Amino acid sequence: MAKLAMGFLECAGYATILYAMDKACKAADVEIIGIDTINPKDTSAFIPMTGQVKFVGTVSNVKIACEVAREAALVYNDPDVVLTEVIELPYEGTEKLGHITKVKFNNNK
Repeated sequence: MAKLAMGFLECAGYATILYAMDKACKAADVEIIGIDTINPKDTSAFIPMTGQVKFVGTVSNVKIACEVAREAALVYNDPDVVLTEVIELPYEGTEKLGHITKVKFNNNK
């Protein structure tokens, strides 16, 4: 797959991210390269767990995946807590940063 773009989805709820990316991967040919959670260390205030997923593919596929993932995430989140972004033609170093992740992937396909 030509990796010409990198996409991001960030929203509240780890299960929501998995649900949204399941829908996105079924709608477009993208590869998930990283999943991170953003958990505050200060637990004195209720702040929902936020997660981010990073994925790559062609520009058109990443745009489709972002759109589908956003719509899926909106089933469980308010619009103000769902973020999507597409970086077209990322620098080599940008994709390397995308592979820094809390979730370990088995790349032996």
